[in-house]
Amino acid sequence: QVQLVESGGGLVQPGDSLRLSCAASGSFFSIYDMGWYRQAPGKQRELVASITTGGNTNYADSVKGRFTISRDNIKNTVYVQMNSLKPEGTAVYYCYSKVQRRRLLAPVDYWGQGPQVAVSS
Repeated sequence: QVQLVESGGGLVQPGDSLRLSCAASGSFFSIYDMGWYRQAPGKQRELVASITTGGNTNYADSVKGRFTISRDNIKNTVYVQMNSLKPEGTAVYYCYSKVQRRRLLAPVDYWGQGPQVAVSS
């Protein structure tokens, strides 16, 4: 079984910063892409940022220049540093990891529970 345990989140004011962390644990052969999605009330889930094992990153246009994704391959942990937060950033932020559980199995996506981030004055 693979588990993703997230930390961070909370209530902040516009312009503040937050850092989310997500650690993968359990039994698996390898982890590939990791990243974050978010879902605001009444909206579809959208990609925030992703990062490959080699460190290549991809960001949503709405967060470029403000958010930074990183990962620690030893700790199997992905982070997102969110600066200059805006009210439209209020959402549940879901961590995901593409995990290969056994050597001959295809990788599948696992999801965290999602910490709430609220940006409000």
